[in-house]
Amino acid sequence: MRETKVATAGITSHVLRDLTMLIPFPQLLADARAGGYAVGYFEAWDLYSLEAVAEAAEAESAPVILGIGGVMMDPSWFDDGGLERLAAAGLVTAQMARVPTAFILNEVATFGQIMRGIRAGFNAVMLDSTALPYAEHARLTRQVVEAAHPVGVAVEAELGALPDGSGELGGEVGHMTDPDEAARFVAETGVDALAVSVGNIHILLDGQSPFDRPRLAALRQAVSVPLVLHGGSGFPDAAIPDALALGVAKVNFGSALKRAFLAGLVEGVDELPERVSYHQAVGSRKPGDLMQQAKDCLRAEITRRIRLWRPR
Repeated sequence: MRETKVATAGITSHVLRDLTMLIPFPQLLADARAGGYAVGYFEAWDLYSLEAVAEAAEAESAPVILGIGGVMMDPSWFDDGGLERLAAAGLVTAQMARVPTAFILNEVATFGQIMRGIRAGFNAVMLDSTALPYAEHARLTRQVVEAAHPVGVAVEAELGALPDGSGELGGEVGHMTDPDEAARFVAETGVDALAVSVGNIHILLDGQSPFDRPRLAALRQAVSVPLVLHGGSGFPDAAIPDALALGVAKVNFGSALKRAFLAGLVEGVDELPERVSYHQAVGSRKPGDLMQQAKDCLRAEITRRIRLWRPR
């Protein structure tokens, strides 16, 4: 029995040595601002997508933010252990990454989900409460900060609201972030990063969103915390240098990633031979694995986005 215990301890120690620590979310964003680039948050939804994010970042030697989001998940599945299952896979993937990595639970609907995310190992969290009146939004955000900061978890929040470019979020009209209100909100809540609305649009895949440069400049003057842009899939490439110059430190991507993954999956299905090896086509991680082919397309899209927001 003693030999078994020793052997098991040795295996455990070896595994733990291979797992690096997560980088504090504020440090990752501070480094981005100092370096004149933005860190990408590439939202994942399964193990293949988590791996694609980590692999693309490693190939580019780029810091990255791994994580999952609650907005597009089925609420009943997410609350019946889905959050914890994805968190477990994501945490190990983030810890094993060979580049500086933070791990965020993005845009969840309830304070209870925030607390579950903190217990599951996320080192940054975000509550999606922008639809509420300002006072309630600020109160709930402050509650998240008071729960998260004592255990070393950072908090991102959003002020203003992004329009919905797809109708999937209920056709939200959105409204721009007011700089004076942003200064008040940051002071009242103590958040570590602020996502802002400056023309960017959620779930926009056709065309590009507008960009209100003067508003972003005013927001940069009004608040000291790093600024974040959600709706990165449709943000205009030509506006990226201005956004970086004005201190954007993090950009969120989701829709473009799922489009790339689905395109790779469809292509793989179309190319299946008449006689299919099911074990190879599904979950083998070998050539011919449909999900692996989708992952390759996803990784290429992530790489392109990293290069756009991390000029060399």
